[in-house]
Amino acid sequence: MLKKIISILIIIFTIVPVSLAKELGNKINDKEYPHSDSVLPEVNVKPDFVISGSVEKNVDMTLDNCLRIALGNNPQINAAFQDILASDARIKQVWSNYFPTISWQTGYSRLRQLQLSDALGRRLEFNYYLLGQISLQQMLYDFGVTQNQATIRKLDYESYKKTFEATVNNVIYQTKDAYYNVLYAYEARRVAQDTVDKYQLFYDQAKAFYQIGMNPKVDVTIAESNLSNAKLKFIQADNAVNLAIAKLNNIMGVPYIEKYDIVDRLQYKPINLSFEEAIDIARESRPELKQAEIKVEGVNQTIKLTKKSFLPTLSLEGQYQRGGKSWNSNYGFNVGAYLTFPSINAMLIRNEIKEARYLYDRELANARNTQNAIYLEIQNAYLKLDEKRNQLPVAVLQVKQTKENYELSYGRYRVGEASPTELKDAENMFEQAQLAYYTALYEYNSAKAELEKSIGKNIQDDDEEPVDLIK
Repeated sequence: MLKKIISILIIIFTIVPVSLAKELGNKINDKEYPHSDSVLPEVNVKPDFVISGSVEKNVDMTLDNCLRIALGNNPQINAAFQDILASDARIKQVWSNYFPTISWQTGYSRLRQLQLSDALGRRLEFNYYLLGQISLQQMLYDFGVTQNQATIRKLDYESYKKTFEATVNNVIYQTKDAYYNVLYAYEARRVAQDTVDKYQLFYDQAKAFYQIGMNPKVDVTIAESNLSNAKLKFIQADNAVNLAIAKLNNIMGVPYIEKYDIVDRLQYKPINLSFEEAIDIARESRPELKQAEIKVEGVNQTIKLTKKSFLPTLSLEGQYQRGGKSWNSNYGFNVGAYLTFPSINAMLIRNEIKEARYLYDRELANARNTQNAIYLEIQNAYLKLDEKRNQLPVAVLQVKQTKENYELSYGRYRVGEASPTELKDAENMFEQAQLAYYTALYEYNSAKAELEKSIGKNIQDDDEEPVDLIK
């Protein structure tokens, strides 16, 4: 008889809840979101793309390679991914309400009955042994409360997924901007080196003129001072390259990566995207917009859950005991079904519902504010990109004009018709024009990356080949 009762309890408390939970569980998509171990930061990263034929095999780094390293090693991405996994675990915690609760108890008690001892005038004391007490409790139905809680958790899960997408989007933008800054630093160093070479020629020319008696010693002194100043600027430009690379490595999440070579140069890649097209893309691709909608629905589910605060819970409970006057002298059991009503405070429930409705209205307002902020962000990025694109032709023209002016001044100086001050001014103007051009080119590429971040999607470049406009 006892074995039959235990078998029935096992069937009720295990097989039935498990069959119900099969349709209610929520599994994470491992293909879309792999296990956390596969996205943990790597130590001493050694990229597998190298220049063949080199004895030292210097790493040949491109923007695509930087993005690949950043997506696999940036700690912000890994942290956002762990939030997704934690949110998935919270969904399963809610569904655990449909699984049985099992408890075990054992003990020993010594009792003395006060009232009976007084009435009978005897000292009534005895021992009570509890070899084991197994209790099983199963919630059968709670009128949709668990379902609402699970829905809220699922919405949180979707919200964390959108947060993950937004984090990836932001890391991609930071990586692109840092990479373009490295390219700019390299161009600035090339300009500084070219300036050193030009002032070296200037110094050699002034020294030669002084030796044959054409120019005074002051011209040599001026040329030497200009050369020293150019060398100082080159040192600063060279250090700026190292700082830019350090910033890029930090964003990629690999600050201790081995040295690599940047082979790209700042280039102009024209794009053809209207403002209306950018807005349409953002509506489908920007994760923050989807996240705002999810938050509104989450608060709506909270309202429904709050309205169910007064509903009862139907549960089944069973218990088996063994013990008595000795550890194994007797046994007992009980099985029962219970409809448990919560303690109802009408004032509390009414105001909880009002609070949930106010929060719902707040999330609606936040969603509209998010939409407006993203619209402004896209507008700013688009106008900035258009401004930098229009600056480039002017910067190119300025480079050509100052270059021609420098060549004329240098030619005049070589035949003794120009002063050192005139040549220095021409060289400074040419140097500043080159830096202004590369600054505009960097800001154009950075503005393009910012626009891509604002719409949540990479912009497809035109089929035209990228060009360096002053080459």
